[in-house]
Amino acid sequence: MDWTLEVVVLPVSDIDRAVAFYRDQVGFHLDHDTTNEWMHVVQLTPPGSGCSIVIGDLPSQNEMAPGSMRSLHLVVSDAAAARAELVGRGVECSEIMSFDERDGATFFGFADPDGNSWAVQQIRARAERPLIPVEARGRFGA
Repeated sequence: MDWTLEVVVLPVSDIDRAVAFYRDQVGFHLDHDTTNEWMHVVQLTPPGSGCSIVIGDLPSQNEMAPGSMRSLHLVVSDAAAARAELVGRGVECSEIMSFDERDGATFFGFADPDGNSWAVQQIRARAERPLIPVEARGRFGA
């Protein structure tokens, strides 16, 4: 039996500001934005990812303090290019750090407007071997 992590709830103080940050600055895909008299819930997915973030105002989402998520982890094939893309979109990023010459030991980070923080890890092998093959991305919404 497969057990897949597909959604992470991210606590934010302002849903619209978070959507603008993750969609317009970070480049996540807006999967849905649902509002009715009981809730406002939004799902966004990083390009190429099988896991999404969900932000909103449901009671279970309000149990966590905005900005309390630390070191959520993204993987890219080129840290320098990814960092340059984010900086070009106005995202404040840390400097790139390499802890070892082996693949997977290069990182930088950033935080959203509430302080939820992200680590971005370079794994060069993802350029040739993505976790979700390009031809399957349209079928799965990734």
